[in-house]
Amino acid sequence: MTEAGAPSAPLAGLKVVDAATLFAGPVVGVLLGDFGADVIKVEHPRGDGLRSLGWNKDGVSLWWAHVGRNKRCVTLTLSKSRGQELMKRLLADADVFIENFRPGTLERWNLAPDVLHEFNPGLVIVRTTGFGQTGPYATRPGFGTLAESISGYAYINGWPDRPPALPPFALGDGVAALTGTFSAMFALWWREHGGAGKGQVIDLSIYEPLFWLLGPQSLVFDQLGVVQERTGNSAPFTAPRNAYQAKDGRWLGLSASAQSIAERVMVIVGRGELVDEPWFADHAGRLEHAEELDEIIQGWIGQRTTEEVLEAFAEAEGAIAPIYSIADIFNDPQYEARETIASVEHEQLGTIKMPNVIPRMLGTPGRISHPGAGLGEHNHEIYVGELGLSEAELDELRAENVI
Repeated sequence: MTEAGAPSAPLAGLKVVDAATLFAGPVVGVLLGDFGADVIKVEHPRGDGLRSLGWNKDGVSLWWAHVGRNKRCVTLTLSKSRGQELMKRLLADADVFIENFRPGTLERWNLAPDVLHEFNPGLVIVRTTGFGQTGPYATRPGFGTLAESISGYAYINGWPDRPPALPPFALGDGVAALTGTFSAMFALWWREHGGAGKGQVIDLSIYEPLFWLLGPQSLVFDQLGVVQERTGNSAPFTAPRNAYQAKDGRWLGLSASAQSIAERVMVIVGRGELVDEPWFADHAGRLEHAEELDEIIQGWIGQRTTEEVLEAFAEAEGAIAPIYSIADIFNDPQYEARETIASVEHEQLGTIKMPNVIPRMLGTPGRISHPGAGLGEHNHEIYVGELGLSEAELDELRAENVI
């Protein structure tokens, strides 16, 4: 149990060494740290690129405050032999090692998985790259944008008369991070239940989880020869489904993929007689009349305010929601009631808001102990206090730019 009688975090006692940069790999560390793992962030002495990426306030990177949360930060130059030896000491009793160097880099630094497993056979190694450890693209630089491109996501995203649309956020990295997190937990479970204490390597590309998330496109192409094209806000497998604008200018997202919801929507918009049409009975029929349905729904919504639309749909149990900006989200009672946005104390910025822990585990909830720490903030605590280096050794390593 922790303080105030709260239950221990589910991953308390798990040691994670995160030597990855930017998004996918580090977010695996965030998710594990949110649930109590001791995550040691290993950065080059010049700092992770996230410390200088994007928005900042008073010199503080807001990306870093988010992706560096719950981690203890040390600096280390892995291309130097003394840095490699220190890394081995960090990994000697670790459970998970997260890295995203190009294939062959760890091998060149004498930190290949087989070397690490010699002294820590139980180590789970999450190797995150754009294209994986194998194949003709393995050695190419890999970023989420490239994964969003070759996965097929960008091709189907957007409108048919406009270019493919890349997401304005780290979608590929985020999906890969979620996949990497549950993969690490799969490997840890196997290590403890049937794996005889053995760790393993997880070869995590960024493009493959996103490709999987796109659904049965490969089946559809293989069996029907159909290439899914861009369809804007509508979907190629169900109708009605679109964004509709209310009288006051607000946009709302509507989906009626369930038959019962589709029927309720028609009643709400005053066209209940369409429910009895033979073509309305399934997705295929409604798709053939998608433009007609969109015109009817937009006509009804366009004559009413957002509040009037939401009230009518709530009363009839239809499925619709306003399309929010982050400013709208900050004022939404659902977000407030569930504390989806957490308030966290930052040493320099004071109280800051960031996404709360997900998922919501009621028995052993996660927590945010602190936002991203300073560069090398925990060097002394870990190198001297836990690995047993002397103050003189620490000074020497610092002078040699090893830390």
